[in-house]
Amino acid sequence: MKIRIDRAALLKALTRVQSVVERRNTIPILGNVLLRAEGDHLRLVAADQEMEVVDSADAEIERAGAITTPAHMFFDIIRKFPEGAEIRLETLPDRKDLMIFSGRSRFQLATLPADDFPNVANERFPTRFTVPAAALARLAAKTRFAISTEETRYYLNGVFLHVANGTDGKLLRAVATDGHRLALAEMPAPEGSESMPAIIVPRKTIQEMMRLLQDVGEEVEMFVSESRIRFESGRIALMSKLIEGSFPDYARVIPRGNRSHLKVENQGFAAAVDRVATVSAERSRSVKMAVDDGKVVVTVNHPESGLATEEIYAETPAEPLEIGFNARYLLDVCEQIEGEDALFEFGDAGGPALVRDSGDSSSLFVLMPLRV
Repeated sequence: MKIRIDRAALLKALTRVQSVVERRNTIPILGNVLLRAEGDHLRLVAADQEMEVVDSADAEIERAGAITTPAHMFFDIIRKFPEGAEIRLETLPDRKDLMIFSGRSRFQLATLPADDFPNVANERFPTRFTVPAAALARLAAKTRFAISTEETRYYLNGVFLHVANGTDGKLLRAVATDGHRLALAEMPAPEGSESMPAIIVPRKTIQEMMRLLQDVGEEVEMFVSESRIRFESGRIALMSKLIEGSFPDYARVIPRGNRSHLKVENQGFAAAVDRVATVSAERSRSVKMAVDDGKVVVTVNHPESGLATEEIYAETPAEPLEIGFNARYLLDVCEQIEGEDALFEFGDAGGPALVRDSGDSSSLFVLMPLRV
């Protein structure tokens, strides 16, 4: 292999793929990035045991070939070259090292054979459709904060993506829950997605997808099977295994009969919760909401640190209510509200609260209360 490539083009593609590589690997080849020079471009592939990311960069290919080299070290070297630098990559038939030249710099990196790099089996994807990149990013952004990190309930360690029936037709719906909160977002189902199986997309895949969507075009092609999902846009591709298991019946968690309604200006409410929560260093410390007479009083009472209260004007229900929530969970929901107001629907102090966005009717959130 012998190529010349612009530093900016190589760094852009390398940045996209190397993020999937774990810093510590029990399988050495998975710590490497695959470099394959062919035609007029350099193809880069990185993988772990669950997913694979592919990207390409234009290059002047003098001699085609393929090799793998340590991903993070290669990335750090390329990143530290000056802007505008031309980089030459070369392997020699009688040597195993990858030679990197730029200006007066010369590096020699260890390699492993390209044939040893995992070759993801060609999966048959019975479902294929195109979705706007911005809409897909929104589904993930609205729900990923509620993904469980508890490994024992592995089926909650991702976003549940499926096609649901809506009042005006089919919907592509994303749901995540950790048992304490639930987030749901939906969009009109793209043409061709109606036959998609219900799937659970892993947390790490959602994170990598969000990162890739920042750099792709307006649309993304999605390929779905029972066991894998693939996202493609131009030269960029991300393929991942899916979580095996059954997602719980989330509809049973969403309250339908909550009749006490609270309307509060979202940014002011979030700022007040954040301020009063300062007196408690415990993530699970509850914030008490006392709702009555045109205002919400938020209180945190920490036995060691002290007491904090703040009042916020609001449209309150006829009956007063006191209820407690995890402060961090409240703030996570407030961060997802696009409209001016957050709309709370309460049953009683012991039941789940439903939170809606005044500026987005296609998403909702459920919070389980804490004892106050």
